[in-house]
Amino acid sequence: MAKQRNYFWLLLLVVIGLAGCTDPNAVIDANTLIVNNNWSYANKITNSVTITDETIPYNLYFNLRVTADYKYSNLFAIIKQINPDKTTGSVRYEFKLANADGEWLGSGSGNIYSYQIPFIKNYKFPAKGTYRFEIEQNMRDNPLHEISDVGLRIERAQ
Repeated sequence: MAKQRNYFWLLLLVVIGLAGCTDPNAVIDANTLIVNNNWSYANKITNSVTITDETIPYNLYFNLRVTADYKYSNLFAIIKQINPDKTTGSVRYEFKLANADGEWLGSGSGNIYSYQIPFIKNYKFPAKGTYRFEIEQNMRDNPLHEISDVGLRIERAQ
């Protein structure tokens, strides 16, 4: 019985700890693992987000993790937005990952460098509803090697 009580308190502490880690401004902050660190053109990363207030501005970020063996200082990606009314728009972005001297701009942990790069700031969605975002790598290499995770963050602008 005492052992069960200890497990209960441990579980309660974990739940409280995890609840405290959520960012109240984030609408979505999701990453997709890239199998074998090889991101092909066909592997479009898709995220859906429901916007409940179209009157406030949002910041949109490209999330990325690469290994130290990634051979480029940048990454090109096409980000497509599918609106609730099924209209679409897409933009090709270049994300700078390293300085000219090879120094990584992301935060490093071991052999992995993480990035959260803004690609649209203070954006007002045209309407309430569910939006779908598709992220496609747009480099010459297919597959693109040494990509660990790709994702999207949307937060309420401060």
